[in-house]
Amino acid sequence: MKILLPLAALSLLSTVFLISETVDPSKSIPIAQVDLEKRAEDPGFTNPVLAGVTDKGDEIRVSAAIARPGDTALHRPTADHMVVQLRLRDSTTVTIHAERAAVTPETVSAELRGGVRITTSTGYVIETDHLEARFDTLRVSTSHPLSARGRFGELSAGGLLLHDETNRGDVELLFTRGVKLVYRPEDWGD
Repeated sequence: MKILLPLAALSLLSTVFLISETVDPSKSIPIAQVDLEKRAEDPGFTNPVLAGVTDKGDEIRVSAAIARPGDTALHRPTADHMVVQLRLRDSTTVTIHAERAAVTPETVSAELRGGVRITTSTGYVIETDHLEARFDTLRVSTSHPLSARGRFGELSAGGLLLHDETNRGDVELLFTRGVKLVYRPEDWGD
């Protein structure tokens, strides 16, 4: 047995080298086709990810397709196709997608615009065109019209507030300003 196992291993290794493809040393290494001049004119980070925890223990993960150091009009870092993932203390998850975002590092906040979509593990899907988010205290709000769907049916409202500033320590999702609910009990499923 002491001789058989090393011989079997040696035969397996030799077959790896016999079956492998030959490498042409004169062939060039494949390089990504990136316009270096464009990248130099438009500095930024591709696929950045930032993660942290709020003061009360909620987990936050922010990612984007591309982030740039500063916008000429706002002088704030910007991001395209931003995704914010929140894992709350009670294991509820909230995912926010937006086409564009402007970030204010001093206040640990972001302004999300364009096709903003919020999806929660509790069954809500909320759509609006603008959202303000603060990540150190977990506060997400909008004063723009929105539409929402859930197990209860559909609703529209003039604003939204997701925050953890309650005395109980729970995170609340509040719809504000002219809330209209179309209740569909058959969609509830219970």
